[in-house]
Amino acid sequence: MTRHRAVDWLIGALGMLLLLIITAVILWWVISSPATPAGPSPTTTRTTDSAGPPADLGKDEIWLGDVDVRSDQVVLPSSSLIDVEARGHGARSGDGVVTVERLEVAATMPFADVAAELGGDSRVSAAEDGQAKVERTVQILDRELRVVATGTVEARDGLLVVEPLSLDVGGPDVLSKATAAVVRQFVTIEQPIDGLPENLILRKVTVQSDGFRAELSGHNVTLADA
Repeated sequence: MTRHRAVDWLIGALGMLLLLIITAVILWWVISSPATPAGPSPTTTRTTDSAGPPADLGKDEIWLGDVDVRSDQVVLPSSSLIDVEARGHGARSGDGVVTVERLEVAATMPFADVAAELGGDSRVSAAEDGQAKVERTVQILDRELRVVATGTVEARDGLLVVEPLSLDVGGPDVLSKATAAVVRQFVTIEQPIDGLPENLILRKVTVQSDGFRAELSGHNVTLADA
């Protein structure tokens, strides 16, 4: 349950970040004007996406070709992201609607921020073989229990899947096995990620030394709809 909340929080933050980025680019496009060249412009070879603006682009709409945004850190009201990369093509804005023809996003949520969101005495870290480890105190039958869960984190068919491979609840082996059987159902997850912009799909989640790395992509992604 804890890792689902962490990645779900990351996806929500990414959605807001993308909307702010695209809005800022469009605003700059509107308030600025092209610089006047000193002389005839040389002929250049286009190396970006060859697809031009849509044929039905309205006179009051704005269209951007390739958009590539990177930031080493983005600070949000209740979280922070590091190593953020957003690449898109065909950002279109009009009548309060912002869509992107193709969009790819990758960003890392630091472990410390994830643990702070989980609350209490939670601690999140990387484990061996690309796994994640969550340490926290849970309450079962009016008793507090220190749990250390280690398991895989992956995206499967657009779902966030967390499968614990090992659980350490302390105590004798017989007691630990019995308690682990009860605890396991609360940390095994196979759920969709809520709050994603339409058509933006979680493709991959990996564990790095500094946090969770999420990769998302999609076509005809709607970032804002009035």
